[in-house]
Amino acid sequence: MSDQSLQLEEVPKASTPKRWIIAGIAASVLIGVVVVLWLFLWGSSDEAQKPAAKTEITHESLEPKVAQEAADYVPMPRPFLFNATGDGRTRLVQIKVQLLVRGRDNSRIARKHVPLIEDAILTTFSRASIEQLATLEGKEQLRNEALQGVQSALSKVEGRSVVERVLFTGFVMQ
Repeated sequence: MSDQSLQLEEVPKASTPKRWIIAGIAASVLIGVVVVLWLFLWGSSDEAQKPAAKTEITHESLEPKVAQEAADYVPMPRPFLFNATGDGRTRLVQIKVQLLVRGRDNSRIARKHVPLIEDAILTTFSRASIEQLATLEGKEQLRNEALQGVQSALSKVEGRSVVERVLFTGFVMQ
């Protein structure tokens, strides 16, 4: 081994009050940067400085605004069974129907006039041919004709069309 020994030199430590001054300056600079960034990015806008307009709160304003009344579905009590002719033969057809109405009043009226509605729909269905029922366009045409028949019948009795749509919920052709 060599006769040389390692000698460690001591680095003088900064005095405690000097550390506190440096830490205080760094903290105030950091706080200043944060405040400037906050004001720049999320600072007060013109909308925040405007006084809030007084609005009167009423019972009607608390209810959700609905463009139309809620939809209700009125099922026909039994499916429609009828014979359709075409292609040189007769086929048995069964269609389940529900009516789309808006509001409780229209729902009540539709339920009240179920026999009248069934008559209008069955009259329309009995004119259908197999060719018409075999295509999607034909079924859509039949649905629209049934809607017109129902609306016409209800308009004569109630003075307004109550039903918005006629929906086929089941369709079987044998």
